[in-house]
Amino acid sequence: MVPTPEHEPYATHDVTNQPPPLAPYDASEDAALFEGLRREGAGWAEDDLRRLGREAGGAAAQEWSEQANRHEPELRTHDRYGHRVDEVEFHPSWHDLMRVAVTEGLAAAPWADEREGAHVARTAGGLVWGHTDAGHGCPTSMTYAAVPALRAQPELAKVYEPLLTSREYDPGLRVPTEKRGLLAGMGMTEKQGGSDVRTNTTAATPTAEPGVYTLRGHKWFTSAPMCDVFLVLAQAPGGLSCFLVPRVLPDGTRNTFRIQRLKEKLGNRSNASCEPEFDGTVAWLVGPEGRGVKTIIEMVNCTRLDCVMMSAALMRKTLVEAGHHARHRSAFGARLLDQPLMRNVLADLALESEAATTLTLRLAGAADRAVRGDAGEMAFRRIATAVGKYWVTKRGPAFTAEALECLGGNGYVEESGMPRHYREAPLLSIWEGSGNVNALDVLRALGREQGAAQALFDELALAQGADARLDAAVTRLKGMLSEASQSGARRLVELMAVALQASLLVRYAPAAVADAFCATRLGGDWGHAFGTLPDAADLGTILDRALPAPH
Repeated sequence: MVPTPEHEPYATHDVTNQPPPLAPYDASEDAALFEGLRREGAGWAEDDLRRLGREAGGAAAQEWSEQANRHEPELRTHDRYGHRVDEVEFHPSWHDLMRVAVTEGLAAAPWADEREGAHVARTAGGLVWGHTDAGHGCPTSMTYAAVPALRAQPELAKVYEPLLTSREYDPGLRVPTEKRGLLAGMGMTEKQGGSDVRTNTTAATPTAEPGVYTLRGHKWFTSAPMCDVFLVLAQAPGGLSCFLVPRVLPDGTRNTFRIQRLKEKLGNRSNASCEPEFDGTVAWLVGPEGRGVKTIIEMVNCTRLDCVMMSAALMRKTLVEAGHHARHRSAFGARLLDQPLMRNVLADLALESEAATTLTLRLAGAADRAVRGDAGEMAFRRIATAVGKYWVTKRGPAFTAEALECLGGNGYVEESGMPRHYREAPLLSIWEGSGNVNALDVLRALGREQGAAQALFDELALAQGADARLDAAVTRLKGMLSEASQSGARRLVELMAVALQASLLVRYAPAAVADAFCATRLGGDWGHAFGTLPDAADLGTILDRALPAPH
């Protein structure tokens, strides 16, 4: 049939029923975030956090994130003349992301900031800037964690700490003391041991110069090889010890840091992880010989907090993406956001996200007060950070998969960004100790750290009497402690984590949020997947609180 004017064929490529781009949006638009910021002593950072949120959700930063992962780092072992250089080249977008992160104080700046809540403000900034790329959070986290370890050797800290805490991003391998700012990496694990660092075989040989050693060995998983300095574990004559390894020596020559290969890894593609070989590599002792693990323990607390923070940021980012899609997409005659089952799924995700964010900020508050000398917060931080690291990072992969599913097939394609988030989620449970390592560390803290268990129960007691389901869980938890065993460690730590999250929500969140969380996570009125909240749950209040305003 020949088309007539009144029967014109429709355009086959008209785009309908697709959501508009999310960016630009405000990545800080989260009531739980600002409530926790003020509660934990960093309300003074609110304006900066809102400004950072607008930048994180802006079109430019979102494009940097995509480009930094599309154009992967490239290893250059030699220059054109055959000289060994061991450099990794990054896309300009990586440097844009790093520049903002360092300038905004998301690396080690809090250690030079005497204001109460400085570490909380950094963590809140990470929750917001985490809406961009996860990969560049690795060198900023390691730089943050390196400072307290380096303080075990005051003469080294005097030289390097002002540069590590600088807010100037100064890339490129040069003499560290000639730069405006430094980044730090870590070289702990080896192929034969992984988390069991006491089996490390890298050898440290003393030189004639006091405190200076040479290293020989091979590290298995060292991230961000373009950092300026690294904290490395190696076997000295007195046992496993911690060392500072600069990429460039004080005389301007390259230290031996042979990058054997970059890892082909699951997760982000923006960050480089490598296997470096040490062979006569010059290193400075940090802390006493034989006390390497004790020297880095504060570093572990810092990086574990960042794992919790980055998981919470990833949850929030994917929830925002899912909510935006549901708000603008229709199916079966109604917007997805108006359909009861989708509302249940999103509300369930919102509960998990708020619990993760609230716990993250509580842990950051404990860290801030602990470094200022609060003994009670030191004890709480010791056990609660390991508990939070175990649980929040475990929830990340299932959460991200469910958020991706809210977009259906649209979420399965790379252009949506959701596959990148999904691939990233498992890392945070593995980095700085897998689930078993953290669960066993909780048992270790309960058995060896005086006051750790009491600090946790003192925190839980602050919500006593507010919810019968929480009270019952705390009673059950006390009973489990007397029978704690390795095989049951995960069950114990899981209950600790959920009870701790519930106690915080009961104290600080709206009743609809706290009630639904306690009913499901503690009361058993829940299924085995997200989207199984009971009919009595106030989905409207939960969603109105959680989802950003439409734009």
